Amino acid sequence: QVQLVESGGGLVQAGGSLRLSCTASGSIFSINTMGWYRQAPGKQRDLVASITSRGSTSYADSVKGRFTISRDNAKNTVYLQMNSLKPEDTAVYYCNSYLQTTQTTIGVYWGQGTQVTVSS
Repeated sequence: QVQLVESGGGLVQAGGSLRLSCTASGSIFSINTMGWYRQAPGKQRDLVASITSRGSTSYADSVKGRFTISRDNAKNTVYLQMNSLKPEDTAVYYCNSYLQTTQTTIGVYWGQGTQVTVSS
């Protein structure tokens, strides 16, 4: 089994910063892309940022220049540094990973989500 465990959410004032972490554990052969999604109440879950195993990154337009995604392959961990936070960043943030449990088996896995609340 594979688990993705997030941490680092919380309450912060507008303009502040938070750092989210997500560690994958279990029967893992290799990890391909890791990323962060978010879902605000009544809205769909949207991609925030992603990073490939080689370090190529992609960001939603709404967070470019404010958020930075990074990963530590040795620790199977992905981070999301969030700066200049805005009230509209308030959402549940989910870690996501495409990973292989064997040489030929690949799947998509999700964390349980961590709440980020930005007050105005």
